[in-house]
Amino acid sequence: MGGPRAMSAFVEIARTGCASIGRHPIRSAVTIAAVLSVLVPYLVGMGLVEGIRQEALVAIGSADGPGAIALPDLYVAGSRFGRRVPIRLAAAEDIARFEGVVRVIPRIVGRVTLGKKDVEAVLVGLPQEELAEAITGATIGKVIEGQLPRTEPGGAPQLVLGSALAEELGQQVGGVIPPILRSSRGEKTPRIVGIFRTDSSMWQSRVVLTTFETAAELFDQQGLATDLLVHCRAGQPAEVSARIVREVRGVGDETGIGCEVILRSDLESLLPVGLGHRAGVFNLVFVVAFAVAILAILVISGFGLAERRRTIGILKATGWQTDQVLLRGLVEHLLLGLIGATASILLAFVWLKWFNGFWIAGVFVSGLETSPGIPVPFVLAPVPVLLAVLIACLLVTVGSVFSTWRSAVTSPAEAMR
Repeated sequence: MGGPRAMSAFVEIARTGCASIGRHPIRSAVTIAAVLSVLVPYLVGMGLVEGIRQEALVAIGSADGPGAIALPDLYVAGSRFGRRVPIRLAAAEDIARFEGVVRVIPRIVGRVTLGKKDVEAVLVGLPQEELAEAITGATIGKVIEGQLPRTEPGGAPQLVLGSALAEELGQQVGGVIPPILRSSRGEKTPRIVGIFRTDSSMWQSRVVLTTFETAAELFDQQGLATDLLVHCRAGQPAEVSARIVREVRGVGDETGIGCEVILRSDLESLLPVGLGHRAGVFNLVFVVAFAVAILAILVISGFGLAERRRTIGILKATGWQTDQVLLRGLVEHLLLGLIGATASILLAFVWLKWFNGFWIAGVFVSGLETSPGIPVPFVLAPVPVLLAVLIACLLVTVGSVFSTWRSAVTSPAEAMR
């Protein structure tokens, strides 16, 4: 008989703890607001970090994603005084003859300004046949609105703009923009032949894509590439990398220029550093906010508000024991924590999904405006969500248990003063 009776008493105590939340709506609302002020920014920040990390892994080929393609194993550039410099195209022919090399693709990457507003962007030039192979006719409509750029002798440069650039410049497919750079071959007015779709990768939002030949003409850098993208057979990138550094000479337009080789695995190891630094700073701010929130809830609880003290005094006068009073308070605080955690998760999702990471996305991605013009990637992973629930319960319990205990151990007469 003792078991069911004890369980019934426990349920009754828990029920009164739940009812206490509704009897003190202002105190409950302020406590939940304190939890939201801490957990919502934390969940949003961690969701952005994980989303950006996963999209970056897809971008460098370390994870599978929609429309994933074979990415290079080595990135080869010239090196002088420890800094990257352009590399001659002739080096591509030497590297292509090495055993274990499948193909070598030259690439030009440079900073340009577009339009009357001098909007900054990154121009990427790749060989026309490589663009056609990477984005086939079956998938071009999913990535680009329009068509791929081509090189037409004597024709206008053809460009594909990122969605954010196109919106900022007010451009559509078929539009033209003022000449980008002054070339020795004369100025030509570029024509927009395509625009990356808004649901494509965020890394494409501020990119200008064109052919390698067009990029070389725009920058007036004939016979040079920013780097060479080397595809290797499985298990041979390290050997090919060592041979490139050891054997390839005269790769620059001046003497004394050697080769710098970056393996894709090196990019994978560097990726967590930048994101980890920002996440670490964010976590440090969160710890400070957590401590402040505990103090705030202590103040909210008033170290024993008169109303709480009177309620506990009445309970003790009617026969409640100290442990029962503490259990009632614990149930109340845990339920407040669960409500706060649930609301935080929902608000974080709304902030990231419906408001597209308004303001906070720019903290983690340089160059994003206050209101991003592209879909910001995010992932609300299970671990941060579970931590949010635990932190919410801990936050409310630690912040309120002292005032409850202080009132519970006093005599009913003193508590009801």
